[in-house]
Amino acid sequence: MSESDGFNWLSDSEQASWRAILRGTRLLETALDDALHDSGLQLSEYEIISMLSESPSRRLRMSELAAMVVQSRSRLTHTAKRLEARGWVTREQCLGDRRGVELVLTPVGLEAVDAIAKVHVQSVRDNLVDIMTPQQFKAIGDAMAIVRDHLDPEGLSDA
Repeated sequence: MSESDGFNWLSDSEQASWRAILRGTRLLETALDDALHDSGLQLSEYEIISMLSESPSRRLRMSELAAMVVQSRSRLTHTAKRLEARGWVTREQCLGDRRGVELVLTPVGLEAVDAIAKVHVQSVRDNLVDIMTPQQFKAIGDAMAIVRDHLDPEGLSDA
């Protein structure tokens, strides 16, 4: 990898930053997932029921939810099956469009979100927010918003 080959390789500094980002995000996701272990829940499952709990009707179209949690529809369907088995969600036809399917948070699912939310937020604090200055945390949020907007210019993951 030489500069003379005409390709714009990462500098040593850029390479170090890139590897820190890659490893740090993987370690963070593992830590957040591990914190939910005692609840018998995976981070991807918590994210789904959390998004549903924040929706005014506690229901979201499956395709919209898949975009929000950055999962394929197939993966979301498998996760929904596990959540349905717990009684936390149901799948129903869309209210306004019978062709679509919505995932609906049940009252039992809402209780689960309420109970597990404190564990999740504490893990986010312990492993990210509270180990940085407020300025550092804001800078990471701002930087990742740039990445999000670049990779999702239509804002599908913000729905």
